[in-house]
Amino acid sequence: MTNDLKLNKTVSAPKKAEPKKKKRAASLDKRKARAGWWFVMPFIIGFIAVYLPVVFDSIRYSFSHIKIVSGEGFIIENVGWANYNEALFVNPDFVQTLLKGLQQLAFDIPAIILFSLFMAVLLNQKMAGRALFRAIFFIPVILSTGIMESINAQNIVASDVDDIATGTGQDTAQQIVSAIDIERLFAHMRVGQELVEYVVGVINKIYDIVNRAGVQMLIFLAGLQSISPAIYESCQIDGATAWETFWKITFPMISPMILVNSIYTVIDSFTTDSNLVMKFIASEYTSSNGQEISSAMAWMYFMIVIVAVGLIAAVCSAFVFYQKKD
Repeated sequence: MTNDLKLNKTVSAPKKAEPKKKKRAASLDKRKARAGWWFVMPFIIGFIAVYLPVVFDSIRYSFSHIKIVSGEGFIIENVGWANYNEALFVNPDFVQTLLKGLQQLAFDIPAIILFSLFMAVLLNQKMAGRALFRAIFFIPVILSTGIMESINAQNIVASDVDDIATGTGQDTAQQIVSAIDIERLFAHMRVGQELVEYVVGVINKIYDIVNRAGVQMLIFLAGLQSISPAIYESCQIDGATAWETFWKITFPMISPMILVNSIYTVIDSFTTDSNLVMKFIASEYTSSNGQEISSAMAWMYFMIVIVAVGLIAAVCSAFVFYQKKD
């Protein structure tokens, strides 16, 4: 009897409440990712609400013909690939302008990357007035934006008009050197005529290159300053020369910055107001049936930009070195 009472007491005894498990706090990476999404959220909302409908309308216009009806607005008729066919095979200037623009970009982009890297390496050295020199090289970037860029573009157009009126066909005042000068410099070197012409073009366009190399120079400077000084000290102890240090240490360590600057330069060069193709597409928009044709031209140009960025990213990614922090 006593054992039964003890058993009943044991069974009827209330169970102790288990302590509630505390929720684990989000990791640092997740919190950073969440903060990044909140940071870009205004852009995402604006893109979906404002820009995305414009993109869809542009694609629709490139495959359509807009017919104006008096008193009733307009009617959009689907014409398939007719606008693209007219832009490529009927319009006599689009393909020529496109090829000329691509040739100019293939000429400018390597020059901008090399110049910005060269100046970043120089400005990263310890010297008096280093901050002042950095500001001086970044001033053209500020002056070449907004109203200053439009004024400069008007001056370029005016000079071109004067050249055409005088029959020269080119602005001789802007020619700093000629091919003859470079040939004299390379007289005892076995170099081709193409290299001579490239060097001449780079020197004569140094003003434009300096204006467009400021942002890339800052990115390269940030990459150079992230390299640990201990690595350079080790190279000096081992007796490495400055040339060997640059190619074995500096160049691999800033190769991710080369990839970033290459993509940035391509996009900036393809979309700047001084781009020949952009000017041609903008002028075509104001002509008759220009909205449909210019939309088709713009989307073909966009696909070329995407292909160019993909090719450059694929080529640069082959030699990019990422330092492991493990």
